[in-house]
Amino acid sequence: MPISLQKGQKVSLTKSNPGLTKVVVGLGWDVNSFDTGGEFDLDTCAFLVDDSGRVTKQEDFIFYGNLKHPSGCAEHLGDNRTGAGEGDDESIRFDLSLVPANITKVAFTVTIYEAEARRQNFGQVNNAFIRIYNEQTGEELVRYDLGEDFSIETAVVFGELYKNGGEWKFNAIGSGYQGGLAALCANYGVDVE
Repeated sequence: MPISLQKGQKVSLTKSNPGLTKVVVGLGWDVNSFDTGGEFDLDTCAFLVDDSGRVTKQEDFIFYGNLKHPSGCAEHLGDNRTGAGEGDDESIRFDLSLVPANITKVAFTVTIYEAEARRQNFGQVNNAFIRIYNEQTGEELVRYDLGEDFSIETAVVFGELYKNGGEWKFNAIGSGYQGGLAALCANYGVDVE
């Protein structure tokens, strides 16, 4: 039975699952297409950061334009441009045993592609969630359903996976940003063109 988290809650993934190394982070959502009449394209990203809270190199930013981390620790499983269907809309596979020693946290975010041009925001998104499951058994370990009403935000940090001593933990964040992907990239130290 997965642990269902509230905003701000933290839970250890590896304490009750010794030997856990391969996990999949799934993110999902539904959209109110009637609000804008246009298609929504939400994009999942992962920022692998050090103690400073920033990436150490551009390859530490995993998204539809950089699907795999050089270390092999993270792999984005593809861009879903509609969010149609049940379950996870986008997923990122992680091998915790391959995460470089300098990486202490991984932030999982979702942004709305061309949100300003399409006049879209997270207030038009429903049933958003992040979940982590054991890749080998399929067992869901944790789940966080974002219940917040983001009326102007175009980017949201759903949660963070982080190292604490010898354990991997998850923190349910649920923090919205204006300015979309560019704002998140600036926050985590990624150069955008």
